[in-house]
Amino acid sequence: MLTGKKILLGISGGIAAYKTPELIRQLAAEGAEVKVVATKNALQFVTPVSLQTVSRNNIYYEVFEPIGNFNPEHISHADWGDFLLVAPATANIIGKFACGIADDALSTLFLAFDKPVFVAPAMNNKMYEHAIVQRNMRQLQAIGVQFIEPAYGELACGTTGKGRMEEPENIVAFLNDFFEE
Repeated sequence: MLTGKKILLGISGGIAAYKTPELIRQLAAEGAEVKVVATKNALQFVTPVSLQTVSRNNIYYEVFEPIGNFNPEHISHADWGDFLLVAPATANIIGKFACGIADDALSTLFLAFDKPVFVAPAMNNKMYEHAIVQRNMRQLQAIGVQFIEPAYGELACGTTGKGRMEEPENIVAFLNDFFEE
């Protein structure tokens, strides 16, 4: 049940980011409040204005704000959210999480976050199947990160395989099932 949940939606830089406004809309329809934390690469695929409009919140993507606005947002966001959902999660962000690299707004937030984390991978099937990506995912699972498996289908590169980010309605169903238990 997502009613009343405060969800931090992490968006990394993959083509599947185009699905995130619909994902935000569906999470809000379930009664959740959503705040977006995006990588700069994510904003090449979906605009800050779109994300702010559908979430009705400012988005966080700059670790260092202009002088005069001291607010360690990776900490305040971590305190605010009930859980972190990263969708889409590229091989890059999964690798950063697994190695403890904190060099952008999303990876910094991840390291400051001590509540449930859900990751919906999205990448080319060869990348998804690569031994290093699979190892990184196992490392994250070992510390409690929940993965929402990618779907099999046509990928942005024109091939077919497992690597498509799960559809927004299926992500919402996964989260509802998780929180009903």
